[in-house]
Amino acid sequence: MFWIILGIIVLITIILSIKIVNTGYVYVVERFGQFYKVLEPGWHLVIPYVDYIRAKVSTKQQILDIEPQSVITKDNVKISIDNVIFYRVMKAQDAIYNIDNYKAGIVYSTITNVRNIVGSMTLDEVLTGRDKINKELLEIVDKITDAYGIKILSVEIKNIVPPAEIQEAMEKQMKAERNKRAAILEAEGKRQSAISIAEGEKQSKILQAEAEKEANIRRAEGQREAQLLEAEGKARAIKEISSAEAKAIELVNRAIIDSGTNETVIALKQVEALEKMADSPSSKLILPNESVSSLGSIAAVSEMLKLNREAKAETKK
Repeated sequence: MFWIILGIIVLITIILSIKIVNTGYVYVVERFGQFYKVLEPGWHLVIPYVDYIRAKVSTKQQILDIEPQSVITKDNVKISIDNVIFYRVMKAQDAIYNIDNYKAGIVYSTITNVRNIVGSMTLDEVLTGRDKINKELLEIVDKITDAYGIKILSVEIKNIVPPAEIQEAMEKQMKAERNKRAAILEAEGKRQSAISIAEGEKQSKILQAEAEKEANIRRAEGQREAQLLEAEGKARAIKEISSAEAKAIELVNRAIIDSGTNETVIALKQVEALEKMADSPSSKLILPNESVSSLGSIAAVSEMLKLNREAKAETKK
């Protein structure tokens, strides 16, 4: 019976001496009430009843959600701000022995410094300066928590809630700003539309003027071509008429020559024709100088023919 009990005690002691540390955690071990070592992930042997696991600390990235806090700005506006903090334990020994509760230390350090930073800013600066606040908080809180082995990875402001009356005024301001932008955009749209319409009308008039100019040019070219064709036709007609008259005169002259009629006979015939024309009381004869000068020779020839006829008549008697 004794050996059975002893065997059970030995078995329990062996089991207690084996410690398995999971990934993402470390164990802080004390021996006789003092810090002994930190067990990393894996299998470890400890002395039962002598070594004591003081704390199991997570080395994973962790999140702290800080409750909304009332903060007064530089211009005496009371607002509510809440934060989210991302951190990681880098030194488990410092996190356990240098502070009683490192999570509470992170929270209170953040709240205090949020009030200090926001208290030096106006409401407008707070509402537009989230990145600045986050950056300053990260630097300050990370420096504070470095003493107990905590690395602050990020500090983010979730919400900034001003008083109801401030929210109402901001909403009115935003609404007025939106209406202003809408009016500006509408006016800009109308201006662009008017410019487009004017530009279209301008282009239309330019095209119309160019078309009218082109039409006038073509019309003038057509008239010029028509006049040229008409003049060429008249010239050809005159040429044909002149050629025909020349041929006719040539034929008449040839016929006269072939018939044996001389120039004197032709001149007498012309005189006789003039006498018949002059017999009419309503007729007027207008003769050129050349015709008048030739009448002298015609009259002389006529006189000679008359004398010749009278001489022939006396001879017959």
